Amino acid sequence: QVQLVESGGGLVQDGGSLRLSCAASGRSFGTMTMGWFRQAPGKEREFVAAVSWTGGITYYAEPVKGRFLISRDNTKNTVYLQMNSLKPEDTAVYFCGADVGAWGTVVAAIRRGQGFGSWGQGTQVTVSS
Repeated sequence: QVQLVESGGGLVQDGGSLRLSCAASGRSFGTMTMGWFRQAPGKEREFVAAVSWTGGITYYAEPVKGRFLISRDNTKNTVYLQMNSLKPEDTAVYFCGADVGAWGTVVAAIRRGQGFGSWGQGTQVTVSS
């Protein structure tokens, strides 16, 4: 069992930046694939980005490629999402996720529209135009 707590959300103007953090406790963080999803009002939760347990491999959804950067610090049990050039359509609740599956298995599941095994409570990101 892993507990995830997100922080760093807020209100930002179009074109601005935010950095989200997700602190993990419980199960061994360094062996888990970590990721971020988001859910906008009236829409289903969608994948944003994922990072392998070493931090060496990343995977992004097309709408955020080149604007968002996912990273992790296994010494701090924390995963980050640096969001740049934010747009109003990025407005959503952002959720941190953790999964014990191997990288390839997790990515395959993401491509099938599946989520992660564990979730945080989410943090609101609002981008004003």
